Amino acid sequence: MKILLLEDDVILQEIIEEFLLESGYEVESYFDGEKALDAIGANRYDMLLLDVNVPSIDGFEILSYLREIGNTTPAIYITSLAGIEDLKKGFDLGADDYLKKPFELEELHARIEHIVRLYRLQEEIEFDGMTFIPKAHQILVGDKVIEMRQKEAQVLEYFIRNTGKIISCDEIIENVWDDEHMPAHATIRTYIKNLRKMFEKEYFDNIKGEGYRFNIV
Repeated sequence: MKILLLEDDVILQEIIEEFLLESGYEVESYFDGEKALDAIGANRYDMLLLDVNVPSIDGFEILSYLREIGNTTPAIYITSLAGIEDLKKGFDLGADDYLKKPFELEELHARIEHIVRLYRLQEEIEFDGMTFIPKAHQILVGDKVIEMRQKEAQVLEYFIRNTGKIISCDEIIENVWDDEHMPAHATIRTYIKNLRKMFEKEYFDNIKGEGYRFNIV
């Protein structure tokens, strides 16, 4: 599992990073909020560990922006801010957990593992000889890795979980998007077109006037 760590305390960052690496996680660490945000925009992470008081862009601003654009990557604040208002603000912005400094490393590990179980971050779906990891936005085909965008992965997951059922664009929108970001039917058709290009076989049947059906032969 790949974790982004944003912590501007050099010593603490090294301690946390070393601990997470020894625990089997892949870690990328940043001191600066703007650089961390750039990294999040360019890479896929399974979890974010965010300090609040960091240079350039603080942790609150980062998560607020990410949730605003629809990025749902689980996030834990690790911060010295201990006031109830800061705690409430963190959760209101979309944090999944809030850990006050100082803390035991095993406590951090326990909270990470809880979120992994809660969101089934390591869940794998096997179909037609392939392994689909929804939260990683990846399909493994032998030694090949097919990467996709978050929404593409969510659309594909919905189809796989409803294999053989005719699904309309409206149903996809209702179950994959939230009320604040409702796409047009043309957008759904584009996502399905992109998914089709990822596979050598044709899994999507176009049912005229009704929608699409995902078939695994």
